Amino acid sequence: MARGRVSLQERVRRRTRAGLVARSAERELFRGNFDTSPEDGRHRFLFHVHGTAGVGKTRLVREFEHLAREQGALTAYVDETSGSVPEALEAVCRQFALQGHRLKNLERTLATHRERRHEAETAALAALDPAPDGAPSAGGMALARAGLAGLGLVPGVAPFTAVLDPEQLAHGADRLRTVLAARFRSHEDVRLVLDPASVLTPVLADELDAVASDVPWIVLLLDTYERTGPFLDAWLHDLLTTDRYGALPDTVVVVTAGQHPADPARWGTFADFMTSLPLQPFTEAEARGLLAERGVTAEPVVVEALRLTGGLPVLLSTIAGTRPAGPEDVTDPSATAVERFLKWEQDPGRRLAALAGALPRLLDVDVFAVAADCDRDRAEELYAWVETLPFADRLGGRLRYHDVVRAPMLRLQRGRSPRSWTDSHRRLAYACRLWREQMENGRDTGTMWLDETWCELRLGELYHRLCADEAAGVADTLQDLVEACDQGEALAGRWIRVLEDAGRDASVPDAVAWGEQLAGALAAGGTEGVLDAVLTWTGAPPPQPGSAPPGSGPVWAQPGSGPVPADAAYRGDTRPVPVPTGDPGYGAPPVQPQTSSRTWPVYGPIPERIILPAPLLARIHRDRALAHAARHDRMAAVTELGRALALTPDDPRTLALRGEFLRAGGLLTEAATDLERATTLDPADAYAWASLGATRLALRHPEGARTALDRALTLKPDYSWALVRRARVARELGDPEGRLAALDRAVTADPGSAWAHCERGDALRAADRDQESLDAYDRALALDPGYASAYASRGVAHHRLGHLDEALADLGRALELNPTYAWARERRDAVVRDRDG
Repeated sequence: MARGRVSLQERVRRRTRAGLVARSAERELFRGNFDTSPEDGRHRFLFHVHGTAGVGKTRLVREFEHLAREQGALTAYVDETSGSVPEALEAVCRQFALQGHRLKNLERTLATHRERRHEAETAALAALDPAPDGAPSAGGMALARAGLAGLGLVPGVAPFTAVLDPEQLAHGADRLRTVLAARFRSHEDVRLVLDPASVLTPVLADELDAVASDVPWIVLLLDTYERTGPFLDAWLHDLLTTDRYGALPDTVVVVTAGQHPADPARWGTFADFMTSLPLQPFTEAEARGLLAERGVTAEPVVVEALRLTGGLPVLLSTIAGTRPAGPEDVTDPSATAVERFLKWEQDPGRRLAALAGALPRLLDVDVFAVAADCDRDRAEELYAWVETLPFADRLGGRLRYHDVVRAPMLRLQRGRSPRSWTDSHRRLAYACRLWREQMENGRDTGTMWLDETWCELRLGELYHRLCADEAAGVADTLQDLVEACDQGEALAGRWIRVLEDAGRDASVPDAVAWGEQLAGALAAGGTEGVLDAVLTWTGAPPPQPGSAPPGSGPVWAQPGSGPVPADAAYRGDTRPVPVPTGDPGYGAPPVQPQTSSRTWPVYGPIPERIILPAPLLARIHRDRALAHAARHDRMAAVTELGRALALTPDDPRTLALRGEFLRAGGLLTEAATDLERATTLDPADAYAWASLGATRLALRHPEGARTALDRALTLKPDYSWALVRRARVARELGDPEGRLAALDRAVTADPGSAWAHCERGDALRAADRDQESLDAYDRALALDPGYASAYASRGVAHHRLGHLDEALADLGRALELNPTYAWARERRDAVVRDRDG
């Protein structure tokens, strides 16, 4: 480009700014803030713009950004394309770099965060769902994310997804935590995954402090706050009002913009340091000014434009762009916005293209080509023109029509030709499906839920199917929603919004009702509330345990992670084992489904009941069972598994899981019945065989336990949980060599298991190899510093070796961790007696 020549993009920006004739008070207030020093009591550090859709918030925020840059400020703009604090900080880094100020330390820390997050998911997958060939099994990555959520490693995920905490569902030590601890190189690495904001934000504060010496102001603009606020608002409040993340330079100014006022409970005490800017539709004077700026001055035309638009800037801009000559040329933009805008256009294809562009929720060239039903060259040409439309907003490299204009465009097309409407949405749904299937192309479907592009395609496919009013659209969306709930509230919310959006855009009453019910359930109870709602409004109330027609389907459990430990009285384990009272849901006689006595919340219109497949409903009950187990309520888990088995009675994995929970709850005979049946239905399930072995051992049948555990280890030779249980069987059978051999294999198979190392220490101590046992206990405590049993056992080994001070220290630590640990107290008293003579 020749020197001094202005680019097309800059011309567009200048023309857009020239059209911003109103909001002069807001603009002057913001610009004037740069004339007051931070020490001045009039200076404001936060501006919050709020108002209804179409009122011009984004345009004003962009104008604020331009005004800030005129003052030499370094700026960054964040909108809903960022879905978390780390993603928002990545956007800040990119934009600062484009302005010549790289935040190198923050960029490096963000890169480390991405690496550690990937490592955490990989570790969770390896710990919870190892496939024989080393590849992720079906649903494995979803399982891994659920496991991370259970450890609190996925910020913002509802407590329901904490369903795979191996402290409750595997063995005495927290398997997944120890795997992650062994993998990560420092506590900082763990925090980068556990709570990335706590690590990233201090780096941001330091970087801003450094760059503040080079620029007079730093301005952060956070738009679409109704979407970004749920994860940014508390973080921003801490950043601006506390020392949690370190000191910020006082030249930082923040702008937030959304549909709602600032939360007074959170920001009330900051009122003297912030300014709220509520935006209303343009006054008559402001609207006249905008129209005059665009050359619309004839009084009859202006009066009609004011009547039809209600002062909404986006509609005023649309009408002004049509160059109306008289009032007869000004028609309701909610009916003919595109036609009036293009009245002077000779190409009818452009008019149709602009309408077609309203059909998808988001546009790029590929989607537009399908929507407009034209070849690629024509699509490129038309899309370049659509980009210039005043209501086509840019969103992360794509386009989105403003809601105020898009909604009437959709109503127009739906009413003008229902058949064309349906055909267009079916064509778009088919295209999204093809692109989605091309992405899958042999990849495990569980991994796809972590792929943003795949999720967008699947959501687009469902949206267009719902708009086409396909009979199975709502049911298929609900089935997907169950999967999405495994990924956490954010993704579940996106699936719910598909129902809300399609219901609104296509006037599908059932989608509207489902969307409102599920959105209310998500807000009130997280993903667990969503699944409760799905069970409530899909046919009869949750069935009671008993017989039902056979079914089959995917089972969501934790293959390979051991069954639940039940030895609560063994060596000071503090986890509660519930005392069963009454019928826990196991073995109930066949009954007909009954009306539930529970009062289910209603968040809107009652949706039409949809009958979902029995395996899917059974899966929801299994998920709920795991949630109960994670809360130490195994009897409630047993009840839910009974409901799952009423739907799919021959599902061996559900039987195995219920058998294991029954074993952990002390109902050994019932557990054995479930586990025997599970191994009959699936003789290749090592999990069921291992749990059956542990159950038989608890029933004082060591020979039968050995048979079952040997079968599990034949199926899976490196099954650490089964190896530890096999060692216990050897102890009962008086086979010390076999006991130690099994434990040697266990720690080799799973070197990150504190439980296996502690058990091996016990075996060495029983063999009078006390010095060697100390090494085993040391390893267990290095992996799990809060392991009371390992401290107690190491204390006993020290006592036997004559190390009385060390023995007292270890036994004292065990009692600090578990004051009710009777065995440790007895051992400590014995050491005291020996010391005192």
